[in-house]
Amino acid sequence: MVTAGRAPDEGEVGLLVAAAREGDRGAFGALYQRYARMVHGILLGRVPVGDVEDLVQDVFVRAMRQLHTLRDVNCFGGWLATVARNRANDYHRRSVELVELNEEAPNQAAEKRRNSEAADDGAAILGVIRGLPEAYRETLILRLVEGMTGPEIAERTGLTAGSVRVNLHRGMQMLREKLGTKV
Repeated sequence: MVTAGRAPDEGEVGLLVAAAREGDRGAFGALYQRYARMVHGILLGRVPVGDVEDLVQDVFVRAMRQLHTLRDVNCFGGWLATVARNRANDYHRRSVELVELNEEAPNQAAEKRRNSEAADDGAAILGVIRGLPEAYRETLILRLVEGMTGPEIAERTGLTAGSVRVNLHRGMQMLREKLGTKV
C-alpha cells in the first residue's frame, strides 16, 4: 500500500486509516511516521520535556485502540491531535503532586523555575512559548521545534491554512514581545 521511504500523501491517509482499522499494523506504522512530529509538538507544549517521548507512544497506543471511534477517516489528523491534547490533560490530572506549603514555597518554586530556564537558551525559549495561549503555543512549536510548514500543520491538525497563518503570525509577535528581540 505504501512505498517504503516515502510519506503517504493526503489521499492515502484515508486508505491507511481504513487498513489500520482492519488490523494492518504496517498501515498504522505509516500513520505513525506521518503524524509523530505533530503529536510530539502538541505534547511538548503541554507536558514536561522529559515525559514527551513516552507520552507520544502512549497517544499512538490509545489511538490504535480507539481508531474504531473515528467517524470520518479523512479527519484522522484532527482526531489524533485531540487524542494527544486529551492525553496531556490526563497526564496533569494524574500527576498532581502533593506539596506541603509554607510561606517560602511560592518564592522557592519561582526561583527554581527561573534558574532551570536560564540554564539553557533553548529551554528558556521553549518556556516562553509554553507560556503563550494554547493556539499560538501549539502552532509555534509545530513550526519552530518540529519543523513543519504552515500547510503541513493545517493538514495534519485539521485547522484551516488561514488559522495556522494567523496563529503563527500572532504567536511570533507575542514571542518577540516576551523575548524583547527581533526573532
